[in-house]
Amino acid sequence: MATTPDPAAGPPLISPADVDALVVGVSLLGSGGGGDAATFAGVLRQRLGGGQIALARPAELPDAWVVPVGVIGATHVLTEKLPNGREFRDAVEAVTRWTWQTPTALMALEAGGLNGLSALVAALDLGLPFVDADLMGRALPRLDQFTWAVRGLPVTPCALAEPNGQVLVVDNVGASGLERTARAFLSATGGWAALALPPTELRRAAPESATGSLARALALGRAHAALPRPAEPAEIAAALGGRMLATGRVLEIARRGHGHSFGRGSISIIDFADGSGSGSVVRLEAENEFLLALSDGEPTASCPDLLCLLDRRTAAPRTADTIRVGEEVIALVLPGPPWWRRGDVIGHVAPNAFGLDSPAVLLPDAAGRM
Repeated sequence: MATTPDPAAGPPLISPADVDALVVGVSLLGSGGGGDAATFAGVLRQRLGGGQIALARPAELPDAWVVPVGVIGATHVLTEKLPNGREFRDAVEAVTRWTWQTPTALMALEAGGLNGLSALVAALDLGLPFVDADLMGRALPRLDQFTWAVRGLPVTPCALAEPNGQVLVVDNVGASGLERTARAFLSATGGWAALALPPTELRRAAPESATGSLARALALGRAHAALPRPAEPAEIAAALGGRMLATGRVLEIARRGHGHSFGRGSISIIDFADGSGSGSVVRLEAENEFLLALSDGEPTASCPDLLCLLDRRTAAPRTADTIRVGEEVIALVLPGPPWWRRGDVIGHVAPNAFGLDSPAVLLPDAAGRM
């Protein structure tokens, strides 16, 4: 079973040999969303060269001023509207000028999907230490679901830098206002941008952040790599510290618009795990990420835990927008970030926060704790 590195052993180090495992781990934390992490895999290897980058714990940089960075918008257009290579630098320099505070470390906006790797690339480009903390602990669709926003820490002034060189600084709005402004900017400028939030004292920011997410992603990726090929679904679930929801064939996919900026989708799977040939129907409700699993109409797992679809033959994680009817898949649930699995904040990320008629349905605390 995947384990978190020993805190006494020093910060985990990422080398080029770790990139494949990290891609798998952040894809699992993406819970079907977060963009294709492989997009930044080659860039990260190139930036690392023959070196390493440390996943520093907040306690190791007690006096740091940290800036969360990442990519927002339609991440699938990254292969069409290519980066110019300066987006992160431009965004960080803009918030530095605006706040008169020089950052001394970077962290990720979110650990799930491609932003688990993009923030590491930014840290290497800017020559700054990387703190293993982020504002989601997984992938989530909205900027007002940052942990800082939930706890009332400011998310502005911030800067968005897009590939054509345009930089937008946003100030004096809350997270919901930033969400609206950012989406309007992205729709007019090509679909994606680098985002840098304001420099913040790490000792203030760390308690209101998900910590250790990339160390967990690395552990998950290494556990996944150590699986036999082919692996049985129960072996995969046990190795990753989760629970199997279904093993079967995708029967139906329904994608539809919704009354906000994100579309909705449902993926129905015929579960043949019991060997009867006429198993139950497991349905995954998605909005970028998988949010709720139902078995024959009864909720069985939900966000903020991690609902993951894996290819049945290769065990590779799949994103919600690439699944096709007829594919054979394994559906798993892994424990979500501890930061969200608390009564005072879980309402921000439970299914009913997305308009689905269900409270959070979580794994027991003892099940697969990483």
